[in-house]
Amino acid sequence: MTGRTHDLAAFTALNMVLVSVPLENMTLATALVAFTANMIGGLAPDLDQPTATLWRRLRGGSLLGKLLSPLLGGHRFISHSVIGIVMFGVILQILLELLSTVLIVDMNVVWWAFMIGVFSHLIMDTFTRDGVPWLFPIPVRLGFPPIRLLRMKTGGLVEKSFVFPVLVFINGLLIYFYYDKVLLFFKLLQ
Repeated sequence: MTGRTHDLAAFTALNMVLVSVPLENMTLATALVAFTANMIGGLAPDLDQPTATLWRRLRGGSLLGKLLSPLLGGHRFISHSVIGIVMFGVILQILLELLSTVLIVDMNVVWWAFMIGVFSHLIMDTFTRDGVPWLFPIPVRLGFPPIRLLRMKTGGLVEKSFVFPVLVFINGLLIYFYYDKVLLFFKLLQ
């Protein structure tokens, strides 16, 4: 999947959680930091690739990406597995604890928003031809559908003309059918 599809998929997953989990009071600062964390989480598993969208968005990111990629084993390796999910969760927990002295936001909400983004990334990549090594270190890439030729090509016609519009449509449906919850969410922001 391309970076923009991963961004939209992360937002869609966060939107699904927003309409299905009981809402609590949330500050505007927490909502903004959580949204940002969700977008970063949606791109984070690709940090194993020097040309990843996140690296291109950071000053000096291409150099950092070239240094980090070999440590993670290359693209779609450890960062695209259950071990990678745990690794991202632990590292983020440590970073958020350090930031909690500076940022006055609900770090638990931020952590969950990030992890929802990471998980959505792996789900979306499962539908691509290369699949995902969910069970790393077992050297099997799982994908859906199981027949590789039926899976979509990253950045291909199916992704651009079907998957992306469907994600936009799903967000529209979620906002339409759960408008009261979405409106309540914005009213609860302090």
